[in-house]
Amino acid sequence: MIHKSILLRHYKQKPIQEALVEEARDKEIAVKFSNYFGKRPDVLRNPADVLELAKKGATSFHASEERWSNPLQLSTEMSKHDMDQLRIGWDLVLDIDCAILDYSKIAAKLVIGALKHHGISSISCKFSGNKGFHIGIPYEAFPKRIGKDDTYLLFPEAARRTAMYLQVMIKPKLGELILEADSLTNILKKTGKTSKEVQAFKQDSMGTDIPYLDVEPFLNIDTILISSRHLYRMSYSFNEKSGLLSIPIDPKKIDSFTKDMAEGPKEFGGTAFLGRKASSGEARDLLIAAFDHAPELPEDKAEHKEYELPEQAIPELCFPPCIKHGFKGMQDGKKRFLFALTNFMTCCGWDYDLMEKRIDEWNKKNPQHLRPVMIKGHLRYHKSRKQKILPPNCRSFYQDLRLCHPDNLCERIKNPVSYARRRGSAKDGSSKPKKR
Repeated sequence: MIHKSILLRHYKQKPIQEALVEEARDKEIAVKFSNYFGKRPDVLRNPADVLELAKKGATSFHASEERWSNPLQLSTEMSKHDMDQLRIGWDLVLDIDCAILDYSKIAAKLVIGALKHHGISSISCKFSGNKGFHIGIPYEAFPKRIGKDDTYLLFPEAARRTAMYLQVMIKPKLGELILEADSLTNILKKTGKTSKEVQAFKQDSMGTDIPYLDVEPFLNIDTILISSRHLYRMSYSFNEKSGLLSIPIDPKKIDSFTKDMAEGPKEFGGTAFLGRKASSGEARDLLIAAFDHAPELPEDKAEHKEYELPEQAIPELCFPPCIKHGFKGMQDGKKRFLFALTNFMTCCGWDYDLMEKRIDEWNKKNPQHLRPVMIKGHLRYHKSRKQKILPPNCRSFYQDLRLCHPDNLCERIKNPVSYARRRGSAKDGSSKPKKR
C-alpha cells in the first residue's frame, strides 16, 4: 500500500497536475483508491482537483481512449447509437504487455518503427508502471473519414484492427531480435514456457520447415481490451501493485529506461502523454493498411482449451448477471453475444435442443431479430466442433456489450461459467459439480 504522505508529495507537483488535466481533456476519468475505483464517469478539470483527490487517498488516475463531448453524460444503460452521438474522437493506445521488461523494450521499438514506416511522427510512449509500455497516437493524426465512414464512429473496431495489424507486422522480426538478445534456454527460464509452447515452424521456398520463436505465449499487443469506455493508466499515476509510476518516455530513449526512473516521489517535468499536436491525416495510411490487411479479429481471449462438461445442466437460475441481462434483449452486439452464449451454455451442460429453444426465446426479445437461418447455422457449426471451449472471460467483453453488472460473486471469478458452476454447487449442496 502506498503511504498517503508519498501520494501527497508526488501529486502536489504543479507540472504533474497540469499534465494530468491536459491528458484528461474531453475524456472519462476514473480515480483509483488503492484497491477500488471511485465513481464513474468522472472528469478532471482543474490542477487543484488532482491534489484534493490525493488527499482523499487517490493512488492512480485512469482515462478513456475515447473523447466525449460531455463525459459526465455516459451511462452503462446507453445504447451504441447514443454513445456514438456523444463520442467526438478516440486516441489509439497500444498496450505492450510482457513480464520481461527487456523483451517489452524490443517490441516497443519495433512498434514505433512500424508507425514511423507509415509516416507517423506524433508518437507518444510511456512506461505502464509495471512490466510494459503504452504507445499512443492522438486522434488528430487520423483522417476525418475513411471511405464513407466517419473515423470517430470506427471505435473500437479500427483501434483493434490497427493493433492486430501491427502485431502481425512485427511478429517475425520480434522473435528474431529476442533470440539475438537472449538464448532460448534463458527465454524459457524467464517466461516459464516450454520449448514446445514457443517453437513454431514456417516453410521456405523449397517446402522445408524452418523453426522460429513464437512470442505470442509470453508477449502481446493487446487487442481485446480495446473496447468502448476502456480505460488506461494515465501519466504520472502510481501502479498499485509495483509501486512504480507510469511515466512518459522519449520514444528514442526506450533502451536507456530502467525501472528506478519510475520510482516516486521525485520531481518530474510534466511531459504529457498523447500530446494533441499532429499533422492531420498522417495516420491515414496506417488505418487503411489495418483494414486492408489485418486478419479477422478474435472475439475475445477465451480460454481455448477443452472443457470438461458437468454431468447435469446448470439451471438458468444460476447464470451470472451478464448472461441474464443479455437474455432481456439487446439493441447492439447480438452476434457477439450469441458467440459467447453458445459456448457458455454448452459449458454449462445444456443440450442443443434446449439451447436452440432458449436462444429463440432470447432472439424474439431483441428489438431487431437475428435471422433464424443464421442462428441455426451458427448452432450447427458449433455442434460440429469436437472441442468445447469457454466463453470470453470477464470483464471487458461484457462491458463492451454493456452487459456487465457485477454482483459480489463476480468479483471472485474470471469467467461466466465459473460463476454458474459455483452457484450450481451451492444450489445442490455439493462442493463442486460432477464431471463426466
